[in-house]
Amino acid sequence: MSDLVFKTALELARMLRDGEVTSVELTRAVLDRIAEVDPQVHAFLFVDEEGALATAREVDEARAAGEELHPLAGVPIALKDNVVTRGVPTTAASKMLEGWIPPYDATITQKIKAAKLPIVGKTNMDEFAMGSSTEHSAFGPTHNPWDLERIPGGSGGGSAAAVGAFMVPLAIGSDTGGSIRQPAAVTGTVGVKPTYGAVSRQGIIALASSLDQAGPVARTVADAAALQDLIAGFDYQDAVSLDEEWPSMEEAAKATASAGDKPLAGMKVGVVKQLTGDAYEDGVTASFEETLEYLKERGAEIVELDLPTLDIALDAYYVIMPAEASSNLAKYDGVRFGLREEPKEGAVTSNRLIAASRGAGFGSEVKRRIILGTRMLSKGFFDKYFVQSMRVRTLLKNEVEAAFEEVDVIVSPTSPTTAFKFGEKLDDPKLMYLSDVATTPANLVGMPAMSVPSGLSHGLPVGFQVMAPVRGDAVMYRVAAVVEAKEDVVNKNPNFGAGAAGVSGEEA
Repeated sequence: MSDLVFKTALELARMLRDGEVTSVELTRAVLDRIAEVDPQVHAFLFVDEEGALATAREVDEARAAGEELHPLAGVPIALKDNVVTRGVPTTAASKMLEGWIPPYDATITQKIKAAKLPIVGKTNMDEFAMGSSTEHSAFGPTHNPWDLERIPGGSGGGSAAAVGAFMVPLAIGSDTGGSIRQPAAVTGTVGVKPTYGAVSRQGIIALASSLDQAGPVARTVADAAALQDLIAGFDYQDAVSLDEEWPSMEEAAKATASAGDKPLAGMKVGVVKQLTGDAYEDGVTASFEETLEYLKERGAEIVELDLPTLDIALDAYYVIMPAEASSNLAKYDGVRFGLREEPKEGAVTSNRLIAASRGAGFGSEVKRRIILGTRMLSKGFFDKYFVQSMRVRTLLKNEVEAAFEEVDVIVSPTSPTTAFKFGEKLDDPKLMYLSDVATTPANLVGMPAMSVPSGLSHGLPVGFQVMAPVRGDAVMYRVAAVVEAKEDVVNKNPNFGAGAAGVSGEEA
């Protein structure tokens, strides 16, 4: 097996620029790795070998001709299967969109193609991004590369598993309530939800429009930063896109390397009491506390915070998100868009056609959330639940803004637990939803948040979450880079880490 697959995206970018490897060689190595590993992990729903190699050849020809290229040109990448990609199946892991070939690209896809990163395929996910375990894909679950009997998180478990299993150095995910960060936490990868509006949502198949945000998945903070620099920026096609200049996240991530022994001197790090406690596994809590001590050694001042609205933030999220989802998914009716399934008996009326199509096209979790959301928007429930949840959202924003007057960043464990085994929480949706308790606040507020590996608990990765003020992504990357320096987690994977025995039994 080629050692190329174990190198970081920025290492590979340098090697490409220095002529140590060609993009075709690198892309071929990645595709071979996918062919070897993915039958066990099932991170990909579609692999575009022909398209990826065509882009790689284009990069090599352009570089040989002396053309100026993007720094990441030639580095392979994967896209979550809700990122619309022209000419390539894009299904959101749903039977409703099975076989759909989009006639256009999402803005993110356009930027990646313009920078000439070979797109090797589309990654698995919970159907329409509804889930916390990638068990709700219509095409089968993805497995955690640390333990194939455990979940890789959700909804973006495919992207996290593909990066964590060294099948690809970079991936794109989407985060509505933690769907980039929670998978990153349980797979030992880095996952970033940028400030809401920093990265265009145009062409991202919508779940909840006021919460959705696309972002990077990588193995290092610097790699994630470089990818965010590529995909961020104003887009007139997205009504909430922020029209402003962003500093270099890559420079922010690398700044601590030259900042001496106390790179966080003068920085205040907030710890919220509502995001700690008995709900978190002992190993998760221990890793979190060890990381806090490490940040203190690196110059940070730890400040305790009390944000009482966080006690009901998850409840508010699970009212707002299904309500928006029920509206966004209304177009999948078998008439205008998506799978068309005619009723098996009786006359084909519009209502019966819609019922048959949605019944066949949607899985159980999607149906559950559509029904819940529709109820929350109905007469008698709208004021009682939806309006009250929006008020909770406003209160939370106010509390968080006040907290950021005292501290530079807020930190917490990313997930209350390490990766759980398949089926453990499928019969109890409420227990599954609690996986998002620490991640949903960032989406409700719109602030940037990142999960960074901080250690292991019983041999499984633990994630450390860094949240920053709205537009404070660069500060988030600076702190996350310090956390990352505490311990190398990803290469300790007993099955897929560099130097470890792979699933085929061959030495990596």
